[in-house]
Amino acid sequence: MSIGYQYILLIIAGLVAMAWGLPAAHRLRSPYDVGAAVVVLCGVVASVLGILLTFIPGFFSGR
Repeated sequence: MSIGYQYILLIIAGLVAMAWGLPAAHRLRSPYDVGAAVVVLCGVVASVLGILLTFIPGFFSGR
């Protein structure tokens, strides 16, 4: 079993985006809070993809 260590940075970037975006979505004013919520959504997607690709590196290659 091989582990894709290069995707750990994707997990970290997703966690950082979520850590910044969750408080910012409540702190910022009306049009900007939507942007922070989108950053949180992108962070969730990045973290999930990073976890998936770290433990199953050939997931999208069809092998």
